[in-house]
Amino acid sequence: MGTEAPLIYLIAGEPSGDAIGARLISALNELSGDAVEFTGLGGEAMKAAGLESLFPIQELSVMGLVEVLPHARRILRRIDEVAEDIALKRPNLIVTIDSPSFSARVAKRVAHLDIPKVHYVAPTVWAWRPWRVHKFKRYYDHLMAILPFEPPYFERVGLPCAFVGHPVLEYGADKGDGDSFRQRHKLQAGIPLICALPGSRRGEVRRHIDIFGKALEILGTKGQGYNVVIPTLPHLSDFIQEATANWPVPPIILQGPEEKYDAMAASAVSVAASGTVALETAIAGVPTVIAYQVSRITGFLVRRLIRIEFVNILNILAGREIVPERLQGECSAENLAASLMDLIGEGGERQIVELAPYIAQLSNGAEMPSMAAAKYLFNGVLKITGKSH
Repeated sequence: MGTEAPLIYLIAGEPSGDAIGARLISALNELSGDAVEFTGLGGEAMKAAGLESLFPIQELSVMGLVEVLPHARRILRRIDEVAEDIALKRPNLIVTIDSPSFSARVAKRVAHLDIPKVHYVAPTVWAWRPWRVHKFKRYYDHLMAILPFEPPYFERVGLPCAFVGHPVLEYGADKGDGDSFRQRHKLQAGIPLICALPGSRRGEVRRHIDIFGKALEILGTKGQGYNVVIPTLPHLSDFIQEATANWPVPPIILQGPEEKYDAMAASAVSVAASGTVALETAIAGVPTVIAYQVSRITGFLVRRLIRIEFVNILNILAGREIVPERLQGECSAENLAASLMDLIGEGGERQIVELAPYIAQLSNGAEMPSMAAAKYLFNGVLKITGKSH
């Protein structure tokens, strides 16, 4: 690899990208024999993997076309800060991870630098704002896609794009120990545990938490007994604790990833904000109903821009609604309660069986996604041959 270790600048602006970035760092270290240096922007997972972040990423976790406006000035300052840091450090490679709006703006600011630029998690141009394919062609040299049908969208405009597999496959969602979780938390046998996942951003949690609580209350009025667990992130724990203080069944609130998959394995059903976590519950074998709300203005705009019928990736792959989607106006406590009741019954077993072939499509069939991504960066971008595997 030469006498000087290559410096890779990684940028992840939200928790999901942070998890992907941490695994990518580990795979690159494994492939190179720890002969790579890292710098850039990331969260706690990437910090644990050895990256010192330029600044905390929590302030960038804003979701929605309208919701982002009050934070726009601060985010633009942070984009400038990242671009200046890249210009100063002159890395051998820049890898931006997800957060396509933030990532593309950084890439635009450093477009004049002769440094290979790769975006990991291809933007969903097949779902909405298809013209973004040209923006990514202008500012990036390569893309790494996590869905099997994505590469042709970018290759048509001359942007190399590799399908490396979906990162959710290596999160360990299928490795949870439900029995030990129930024992640790003294959960009574025969009473279903409901896993509530209101989101990873404060705004998402604020919009969903009361609806989830009212849905669970409706279940109780219909005679359905239950326990409830809420796996969340440390910076959201106090907010969720306060928001659920008056729930009729006090939830178990988990403050970190350690017990998350044990909780899923112990759960009979889940109600989850749309996103990667709904793939995690599918892999964990937990029947799920998806919920999501944004502001009315954002919802109005998205409905006119979106080009797909479903939001859940597995529903998209299937071409039909296997996982119930209760979005915007349909995201009501009554609808969520009805879907949960169905899933606690035979509907849940049917959902898991029907999802299996579409979960299999998330794999590239050869190796873990992070290692496939690391090999692509080394062999396809940097032209460095790593250790054999």
